[in-house]
Order: sequence, then structure tokens, then C-alpha cells
Amino acid sequence: VWVMALHIHMLACAFGLGSWVAVNGLWVELPLIVNALPEGWELPSYLTVIIQLANLGPLLVTLMHKLCPGRLKERFVIYFILSIGVLSCLLLAFFWDRTTIVAGVPHSTAFFIITFFLSLVDCTSSVTFLPFMMQLPAKYITTYFIGEGLSGFIPGLVALGQGVGMARCVNSSQTGNHTGYGKLHTEYLPPNFSTEFFFFFLTAMMCISLAAFCALNRLPRTFTLSTEDLVPDTVASVCSGLDNPALETDGEDVKSQAERSGHSKPLLAARTHSVYQLTFIYFLVVWVNAATNGLLPSVQTYSCMPYGNLAYHLSAALSSMANPVACIIAMFFPYRSLVFLGVLGLLGTGFGSYNMAMAALSPCPLLQHSAAGEAIIVLSWVLFTGSLTYVKVMVGVILRDRSHSALVWCGVAQQMGSLVGSVTMFPLVNVYQLFKSGDFCNTKCPL
Repeated sequence: VWVMALHIHMLACAFGLGSWVAVNGLWVELPLIVNALPEGWELPSYLTVIIQLANLGPLLVTLMHKLCPGRLKERFVIYFILSIGVLSCLLLAFFWDRTTIVAGVPHSTAFFIITFFLSLVDCTSSVTFLPFMMQLPAKYITTYFIGEGLSGFIPGLVALGQGVGMARCVNSSQTGNHTGYGKLHTEYLPPNFSTEFFFFFLTAMMCISLAAFCALNRLPRTFTLSTEDLVPDTVASVCSGLDNPALETDGEDVKSQAERSGHSKPLLAARTHSVYQLTFIYFLVVWVNAATNGLLPSVQTYSCMPYGNLAYHLSAALSSMANPVACIIAMFFPYRSLVFLGVLGLLGTGFGSYNMAMAALSPCPLLQHSAAGEAIIVLSWVLFTGSLTYVKVMVGVILRDRSHSALVWCGVAQQMGSLVGSVTMFPLVNVYQLFKSGDFCNTKCPL
């Protein structure tokens, strides 16, 4: 029996890997991609908008559940989106650097289109994977959440192993045996393995998730659903994808089925909050998501690249790993005090403000060309992500304990914050060009 249980735990963990591994993988690979694609440092601002557009997927799933209840089968949707994920990662490995001319300017059209489909897969997973997992005993749902956390941790770890090519300055007029004194340009040495190899790795991760789902789907349906263990850990479910309120709607559908079968027990007593406290909570939700999903990711290149490719590489990889680590900390050390969460949110905002200030000072930020400057910007990004992720999780826990409708509105507030953050930054970066890019070899900064 324990061998079978271990087998299912491994399958549940592997299935969870496919939830956000593609988008997380793209973010940690950006330090290498921005030097090769024509958008350059503006690339992250495009990605934040594309990911928000991909929320069309969970919206369609939600509408199907509302308009045609019981007609949409999660297993078929999951087969479809995981297959799209495998195909998209594979295409990305071959076409990520292909460009086309749009309005006389080269653009990474193939990269953007494939990224949209990858984002569609990951966003839709938030409203389909968990309802499917709720057919299994609660202990396996916890393992699924571990796998979902690893979907951010593993790409970050692999990216650290990949390393980043060091930059060197090369004279542009060096041709053959003749050496002139032309303008210097930046040349990046290759990393430990190529971007194509990294995308093949993401393809393998998606294949593992698809294979695990096929195996889970073939398990005999001999389990009984227990609402007292429906979601074994509130923190884990909040970490999993409260960005999509439809996830909670689906969970409520499963719960109501169990209640009709006579196995219902109250999950948690609702907690009372004043109007001012609720206003503060929802403000935290909107602000934290605007900062972490829109405002700051759009300018990460501008805040890190002036310190060198290594600083950007470490910031992207370690920030990706800080997210699941913060969820695990929240799982074992939950602290619901609104004063504490407010102070922690203010602290995270302080780190974010430093990151934004360095982006605004680009290409000549503080402590440039110093080890201290590089260490501070990397640490600031990690602490920014970790602290605000903890706040995001605990606020979700508070609202989940309050009521289902409060949690749905939490999801709406999260989406609104993410959308406002992305849409605000896109014109500032790409239209008004308030943030300036630089060149490692040719940027002259005052001492």
C-alpha cells in the first residue's frame, strides 16, 4: 500500500511541475535573451502585458462553468493545455530568436506569439489542475502544491547552473589581421549551455507533467472526497493561484457536491473584520500584485543590467526561487497580524522603491562597477519578492477564512492590480522611454 501511495505522491508532484514552469523558465532566462532580441531591455515590459492577456484562458473556463455547469471536463482541458505547453516549449527552442519586420522595425514576433500560448497554458492551469487533484485524497494535494512550488524553484536552479556569459569589449574595426581604433562594442561570451538547451529542458519538464497526468488519470476512482480535508493547507492553496478567482469557484463546486452527499463539516469559522480593516486588506492585495506582477518586473532589466549581466542573472534566478521559499515559510510560520503584514508590505515596498530608483537612474545607477552595488541590487530584488509574496499569501489566507465570496473578490483585486501595474509601465517604458538602456563598453557615467 505504501508503495502505491509513494507512487501517487511522485505523480502528483510531477504533475504540479507543469503548472508555472514555462513562464518561470522564461523569466529566469531573460538575462540571456535580452541581449539577443531586438527589443533589448524593453522585453520584460512586453512579457508582463502578454501574460495578462493570457488570462483569457481562465476567463473562458470560468464562463463555461457558469454558463454550462457540468459540461466542461477538466481532464480534457488539461490534456489540451499540457500538449500545447509541450509543443510551445519545443517551438521556442527553434524559433525564439527569429524576428520579423513590423512597421520597418525588427520585432520578436515568434517569441511573443509562443510566449502568449505558454502563458495561456500556465494561467489556465490555475483553474483546472486543482479541481482535478481534488478527486484524490487531501494528502496528495499537498504534494501537488510542492510540485507547483518546484515549478519556480527548479528553473531558477538550472539557470544558476547555466551561468551567464561574461561581457568583454571588442574593437568594432578589428577585421582579419587588421586592427583599427574604431568604436568599442560589447561581446558576450557563451554561458555553460545554450538558451536552446534550456528550452529543451522546459520541454522535458512539460512532458514529465503530461506523463504524470496521464498516469493519474488512469488511477482507479476508489477514493472518497472528504470536505474536512478538501484543501489540506490553506496557505498552499493560496500560493497555488489565487490570481484566478475561478479557481475558488471550481473548488466551491467540488465542495458543494460533497456537502450534498452528507459529508460536510465546517472548514473554518469566519473571522470578523471592520470595514477599515477590509479596505486595508484589499488595498494590500491590489498594491502587492501591481508591484510584483507589473510595475517592477517591467523595469528589472533597467535596474540590474547597468551592474552587469551577472547581477541581472542572479536577480532573476534567485527572485524566482524566493517565491516558493516565501510560500513554504508562510506555510510553517503563518502570522496574520494586519500590523505585521502592513509593516512587511512597507518593507517590501522599500526594496521595490530602491529597485525602481536604480531603474530610473539607468544607465548610471548608484554604486555602479562595484561589488557592493551588485550585491545590494541582487539582495534588494530577492527581499522584495520574498517579503511581498509572504504578504500576498497571508492576506489570501485571511480572506479565505472569512468567506468564499471574499476570496473571489481577492482574486479580482489581484488581477486588477496586476493589470494596472503592467498597463501603467508599458507606455512609460516603450512609448515615453522614461528608462534609458546603456552599453557595457560605451556608457560614460560621472564618477
